Amino acid sequence: MTTLPGGGKILVLDDDVHVAETLQMILQARGYRVRVANSAEEAIETISAWEPELAIVDVMLPCMNGLEFGEVLRSNYPNCQVVLMSGHPATTELLESAQKDGSPLLEILAKPLHPTHILEIVAGLLPGTPGEA
Repeated sequence: MTTLPGGGKILVLDDDVHVAETLQMILQARGYRVRVANSAEEAIETISAWEPELAIVDVMLPCMNGLEFGEVLRSNYPNCQVVLMSGHPATTELLESAQKDGSPLLEILAKPLHPTHILEIVAGLLPGTPGEA
């Protein structure tokens, strides 16, 4: 599927390949430029060469969780916004712990994500991009 020129750059990080690819297809259909990573390590390699404007990140990842990855991303790429998502109830505790430590990551979207909902969130975070159309 081709993307429209000028779309915002979005990184989708999810260890579930099907979830990541589905989000990629939904976002690309609206003109966003999307890259997918299935681990935090792979995502770090991707962002070093291709700086996204937004990262949609699963919280429960092997090795480095999504909150930790979000902090790394914000430290190194402060202009990149982070949206967290999770289908696990244990993420509430992780978020509360991160907020106590002063994390600016304040919200976790519940999976499954409805396409309309994720597109509304992305359009709100990346104004002026094709996703608003």
